[in-house]
Amino acid sequence: MRVLMTGGGTGGHVNPALAIARTIKQNDPDAVIAYVGTKRGIENKLVGRAGYPMYHVEVRGIKRSLSLSNIKAAYLAVTSPHKAKKIIREFRPDIVIGTGGYVCWPVVKAAADMGIPTALHESNAIAGVAVKMLVGRADRIWLNFEKTAESINPKYRDKLLHVGNPVSSGFHSVSREEARNELGIAGKYEKMILSYGGSMGAEKVNDAALEVMKRYTADHPETLHVHATGSIEHEICTGLFKDAGLDKYPNIEFLEFIYDMPLRMAAADVVICRAGAMTVSEIAMCGKCAIFIPSPNVAENHQYKNAKVLADAGAALLFEEKELVEDPALLPETVERLLSDEGAGEAARMRENVTAFATPDANKLIYEDIKELLRK
Repeated sequence: MRVLMTGGGTGGHVNPALAIARTIKQNDPDAVIAYVGTKRGIENKLVGRAGYPMYHVEVRGIKRSLSLSNIKAAYLAVTSPHKAKKIIREFRPDIVIGTGGYVCWPVVKAAADMGIPTALHESNAIAGVAVKMLVGRADRIWLNFEKTAESINPKYRDKLLHVGNPVSSGFHSVSREEARNELGIAGKYEKMILSYGGSMGAEKVNDAALEVMKRYTADHPETLHVHATGSIEHEICTGLFKDAGLDKYPNIEFLEFIYDMPLRMAAADVVICRAGAMTVSEIAMCGKCAIFIPSPNVAENHQYKNAKVLADAGAALLFEEKELVEDPALLPETVERLLSDEGAGEAARMRENVTAFATPDANKLIYEDIKELLRK
């Protein structure tokens, strides 16, 4: 089986693609997989580490405001499928799979025009622009949320298949104890906080994490705090980290990006993060006590909606950015409560309730449907 994956811009698009790729290789070790992205996206870091060859096309999104860059974006939307066809002729895939981001448009369009089976995975509650543009061309659209079907043209409902989110097997195959031993923190730290704002970074999440470090972690040497700033925010946030004197604390690990997330999450007692669909699925698979800080800058406010579903079920806590700006002590006090003996009951209930949102058979469903698409 020869599979060409595409999706990019953020880890939320790339990680599902890599999870699907791993599933294919686990079931078909002889499968040949390659990836198409842009030269600017986070996929260039993640795909290389996963060991897949990388192709590039140039494409960019249309800005909602009037901008000269929209002229270039429109030009690339027309010309990029030609570049994608050259890649497809060179690689000769049996199927092309896209997981979101504007790079999906030229690659999936080109494959469909060439009569190659195509599939898209939409992980968010509201279908993204790329999926909406390609739904008429793709052979299958895999959905994480059943309600996503409401945002897709009804005449294409026969192409939809609810499968959940493909998650790396690492998110449910390692216990807390095993992860702590592998990371070398067993016996050294009693508790662990994991915080991050996504592959690109999030200013308000970084600010909130710094408040936790200053108001809680610095005074609790028995607690390890691992934080990833994201690529865009790393330099600025590192400066704030050092200005606050936090670099002198050995129990704070300050990173740009976390490449071994399944291991880190398995070891964590409290996770502070955004509420993208992939992140929510990973939290559920790991059964973690999570505090979500949804991004207010996404289409249809889908991160808030993701987090609200879990919060209403007692499966997570939800804080909006404005709450943390108005009360900087709110997050540190909440973390302290969850990690203390007094918070044991609350944290345990969250860990138990969140597992109801896991979809452990998503990878299997996707692989079986890939075989079905190839048979057709």
